[in-house]
Amino acid sequence: QVQLVESGGGLVQPGGSLRLSCAASGSIFSINAMGWYRQAPGKQRELVATITRGRNTNYADFVKGRFTISRDNAKNTVYLQMNSLKPEDTAVYYCNADIITVQAINVVHNYWGQGTQVTVSS
Repeated sequence: QVQLVESGGGLVQPGGSLRLSCAASGSIFSINAMGWYRQAPGKQRELVATITRGRNTNYADFVKGRFTISRDNAKNTVYLQMNSLKPEDTAVYYCNADIITVQAINVVHNYWGQGTQVTVSS
């Protein structure tokens, strides 16, 4: 079994910063792409940022210049540093990863975390 566990969400004032973490655990052979998505109330889940194992990154236009995605392959962990937060960034943030397990090294499975709430409000 594989689990993704997010942490670091919370309440922050506009202009503030938060750092999200997502640690993958379980019978992991290798992790390919990792990413962060978010879902605001009444809206569809949307891509925030992704990062490959080789640390190539991709960002949604609405976070470019404010958010930074990074990863620690040794710790099977992905991070999202969020600066200059705006009220419209309020959402549940989900971690996502393409993982190869020890039990099936020829198959890539996609996993989601349970989500962490980020609220930007004064």
